[in-house]
Amino acid sequence: MKGAFIGYVRAHRNQSTNRHLLAIDGVKSTPETAFYMGKRVAYIYRAKTAVKGSHYRVIWGRIARPHGSNGIVRAYFRTNLPPRAMGASVRVMLYPSRV
Repeated sequence: MKGAFIGYVRAHRNQSTNRHLLAIDGVKSTPETAFYMGKRVAYIYRAKTAVKGSHYRVIWGRIARPHGSNGIVRAYFRTNLPPRAMGASVRVMLYPSRV
């Protein structure tokens, strides 16, 4: 399932860069987010230098809880997503998670 990284959880003056807000395609309310709780999320990006023959990297995360009533969810990633990733797409894995 596709989604988008729309920003960090923030207050009026402070933002928490370790808590990420994701908008999942087709999810418009809090009850619809229940299916995605605990699912793994992958942010895939292209790097200039190749590692093990691939220019692609991935940062893994997990959906933790809903955020508000409009279908947005909070996710935690192993390393924080960079600010340049705002608006970029993420992939929500629908198979059962192992970790």
